[in-house]
Amino acid sequence: MTRLPWILCCALLAVAVAAVEAETEAQSSYIVHVAHSHAPRPSRRRLLARAYYASFVRDTLPESIARPAPRVFYSYAHAATGFAARLTELQAAHLESQPSVLAVLPDETLQLHTTLTPSFLRLSSSSGLLKASRGAADVVIGVIDSGIYPDGRTSFAADPTLPPPPTRFRGGCVSAPSFNASAYCNNKLVGAKFFHHGIIEAAYGSQLDATDDSTRSPLDDNGHGTHAASTAAGAPVPGAAFYNYGKGDAVGMAPGARIASYKACSRKGCTSADILAAFDEAVADGVDVISISLGAVGKAPKFYKDTLAMAALRAVRKGIVVSASAGNFGPGEFTAVNIAPWILTVAASSIDRWYPASVVLGSGKTFTGTSLYAGAPLGPEKLPLVYGGTWAKGAAVKLAGGAGAIITGTEDFGEQAVTTPHVLPATAVTFAAAEKIKKYMAKEANPVATIVFHGTVVDKSKMPSFPRMASFSSRGPNLRAQEILKPDLTAPGVDILAAWTGDNSPTQLDGDARRVEFNIISGTSMACPHVSGIAALLREVRPDWSPAAIKSALMTTAYNVDNKGDVIKDMSTGKESTPFVRGAGHVDPNRAADPGLVYDASADGYISFLCALGYTPEQIALFTTKEDPPVDCSTRTTSVGDLNYPAFSVVFNSPSGEVKQHRVVRNVGSNVRATYTASVTSPAGVSVTVKPQKLQFSATQKKQEYEIIFAAHGVGSVAEKYTFGSIVWSDGEHNVTSPIAITWPGSQVAAM
Repeated sequence: MTRLPWILCCALLAVAVAAVEAETEAQSSYIVHVAHSHAPRPSRRRLLARAYYASFVRDTLPESIARPAPRVFYSYAHAATGFAARLTELQAAHLESQPSVLAVLPDETLQLHTTLTPSFLRLSSSSGLLKASRGAADVVIGVIDSGIYPDGRTSFAADPTLPPPPTRFRGGCVSAPSFNASAYCNNKLVGAKFFHHGIIEAAYGSQLDATDDSTRSPLDDNGHGTHAASTAAGAPVPGAAFYNYGKGDAVGMAPGARIASYKACSRKGCTSADILAAFDEAVADGVDVISISLGAVGKAPKFYKDTLAMAALRAVRKGIVVSASAGNFGPGEFTAVNIAPWILTVAASSIDRWYPASVVLGSGKTFTGTSLYAGAPLGPEKLPLVYGGTWAKGAAVKLAGGAGAIITGTEDFGEQAVTTPHVLPATAVTFAAAEKIKKYMAKEANPVATIVFHGTVVDKSKMPSFPRMASFSSRGPNLRAQEILKPDLTAPGVDILAAWTGDNSPTQLDGDARRVEFNIISGTSMACPHVSGIAALLREVRPDWSPAAIKSALMTTAYNVDNKGDVIKDMSTGKESTPFVRGAGHVDPNRAADPGLVYDASADGYISFLCALGYTPEQIALFTTKEDPPVDCSTRTTSVGDLNYPAFSVVFNSPSGEVKQHRVVRNVGSNVRATYTASVTSPAGVSVTVKPQKLQFSATQKKQEYEIIFAAHGVGSVAEKYTFGSIVWSDGEHNVTSPIAITWPGSQVAAM
């Protein structure tokens, strides 16, 4: 009783302090892009750069808005020029008004785009690209994600057969709580760093719980980063499985490549400030490929507001291939993110493996769904069937006392049901199947059912066609530049087995106490590292190729038919997919090693592209470096569609008219005197003319230019919003294929 007045006094004091603080404008996190002439010299000593920028902010802000004091928590010199800081809205606006500042952008929240695949992709250690590249032993893949979990994971173990890591790589591992760098890092895992100031400032205002180590370590507390890293470059692990599902040899696309992990996300989320810091470090360390399976939430931002796009172009300038996921916001149009032309944007599709689980009704009817449930089966006895309404998770059913669950797919997902490692006997069925089950329940006085789990099915005669495009996979057209086809291509992203963290359950639910070495998950996040690993193989065998040339090789050699010889289907519709869904097609690693011709592009070409979009000098300066001369867009006359891209996307603003685009191809085949002839499949409503129709190469003439003319047939020629075709250049040995997409009037509204 005697201590009560003291407690009350403290409470009153706290209220008074809170009232004073409320009068001070709140701070938020911002990324400040500084004009190159006002930036310090790039240095590995980041504390000096942060001190420079802290002084820069103090000197720039007038005394009237200098409080609360800004806090600089990152400096950028390689993936961007500038810093991240806590600022009030007034402070941010004042900085942006200064000629020394190019832009001030809010620190945005980004989202993670959450084995058998090497054989599915025909990668063999005894032949083809995998053998020729030695598994990409001289390549470092930087994985920007949720960290890595190497403890007890053979995927990241030291390999005595590997040569020393490439000397050009300047990175390394940092020790931190729960992460012993000397124990975990080796000649396979050559880098492990973490970036957490952005999420701390955004979520906690720098007041992070001292007992919470989840963001202050390279250790993966989510699982996403471990899965991505092992998919891209995990070492072979015999007998890998999620319980008994998917059992076999798990191996990454580039098993000899080195992994450098840059943790910029955790279970608490991702911020653009942390991601930019990870990019900055990866570029400075000298990685060869950056794999980034995350992106904007919602619509893709304009390029000059897209932190990831800006950082990616800086990386590409250094010869680094940047592979990114297209997003999991499908099946709607204009949903793809990471759509800058210098980024390799990857969609997701299925493989030749399935995990069926059938619902058997009391009427005898059977509906096949999909499940990774690994516990005791329900048995043959049918149980009462009750409609759970909005119950979305098996965990909720288990808490409610249910013996099992039938999870309903959404109508727009069509033929796809999402496979999940349920905590109780459960299966996911399509929306159409669920509607039929509900009709049975409505008709029967005592509806009953059971679930039969079939394990792993690889018998092609018992499976749907493959590959098929995932319903969740984000689609084009390109929201910010419709003349650039996106996504670029598709890769395995449905039900992918790869390594997993020991710090999170396979369902990522708090009530799930299970811990596994491997997990099976789906997403464009899973497709992206497949392409990252394949890009590493190409980097090894073609070290002189630019990132654009590697992208071109992957796109022009992709295939577009399934195992039955039909055009790859879209699970959301059950019909043929289009280039706005699958891009140039499904990645084919062995063919990509010998594409015949490549469409190359330089940083200067990308700057011309930005000029064609009508960007201002200040906006374009966000993409240039200190060494670049000032950009004068008035001297650059190319159109957006003239970027030297290995695909064609044409927008008609009226039913008639003509559009011309130009391309340059380089002969990279062994026959230096090759002659290529064009063949065109014209989209409906368009006549396509190629000039010239033959390209003759020689030892001294390795490049050739051509023009392609699209002429619309006029009013009433087509009823569709989009029509598609292709152009193929062939020398009898190589078929260099580019998709053609035509957008007709009235189809651009969603892009505004």
